[in-house]
Amino acid sequence: MGVAQAADPVLNLYSARHYPTDEALYSQFTQATGIKINRVDADDAGILARLKAEGSASPADVILLVDASRLWRAEIDGLFQPVKSKVLEDAIPANLRAKVADNGGTPWFGLSTRARVVVYDPATVSAADVDSYEKLADPKLKGKLCIRSGSHPYNLSLFGAMTEHLGPAKTEVWLKGLVDNMARSPKGGDTDQIKGVASGECGVAVTNSYYLARLMRSTKPEDQAVVSKVKVVFPNQSSWGTHVNIAGGAVARHAKNQDNAVKFLEYLVSPSAQKHFADGNNEWPVTKGVQFDNPALQAMSGGSFKRELVPISAVGMNQIKVQQMLDRVGFK
Repeated sequence: MGVAQAADPVLNLYSARHYPTDEALYSQFTQATGIKINRVDADDAGILARLKAEGSASPADVILLVDASRLWRAEIDGLFQPVKSKVLEDAIPANLRAKVADNGGTPWFGLSTRARVVVYDPATVSAADVDSYEKLADPKLKGKLCIRSGSHPYNLSLFGAMTEHLGPAKTEVWLKGLVDNMARSPKGGDTDQIKGVASGECGVAVTNSYYLARLMRSTKPEDQAVVSKVKVVFPNQSSWGTHVNIAGGAVARHAKNQDNAVKFLEYLVSPSAQKHFADGNNEWPVTKGVQFDNPALQAMSGGSFKRELVPISAVGMNQIKVQQMLDRVGFK
């Protein structure tokens, strides 16, 4: 029985990507390879907890997570197995994948990117006042900043990147400045921050780019009303570039279908899959030269923008240090 099961072309996927548009990706992979995907959906934290609880009995072959700090944490906890793939190494820039492990393999790979952008109310705030992350802590924005919880992985990753750029001491002063400038205590998700700017509750907010793109592409009148009242800035274009986070993938440590797992990750960096990340879920491809048709991404960035080159692995490593800083400055 065990031999027959091992020969079945299956892939057990644990995914934190809860995007309906990904269904097409999975079905295309099955059509192309004959490999059936069995999927378990949960958030990043839920998937990591499940992997730890299952241990060596885990059926998981591939893990998809949506944040650099969680990928780093899973790597440190020994939940991935480093893999060697020339396809993945050639397709994905070095700063968007884990450092090479002792066995010469790579523990995890970035598969798509999302920018941490600034949305502002042009009636009360000028673009020049919010064109860098550092300026968000300027006292002239006092009472105008809306942002989700500092402990959310998207913010932990941004703050981890700022620690690389500024050093811990200056980053902590900057975080205190953000707290001083808040229009209200952190609450809600990124879409709520955008809506807060549109409603006049805030003058400026921080959001992942795909939340704004969703509103831009929505046909709902209330979403279009929100979009009409805000403008977007890609910060730090004149210095180190805008912070980008990743959604990434890895082969599970106890994968039973390793070849299928690597084949799936390689499929996700193919031109068709990378185009799907852009057009289907408003993310930027990690591979160069992929042409996509997403009008919101084109309108938002003018087609391209300068991205920071801080290694995503370094961003992840800073998360514990960042959390301690957040506690000290009272950033909830």
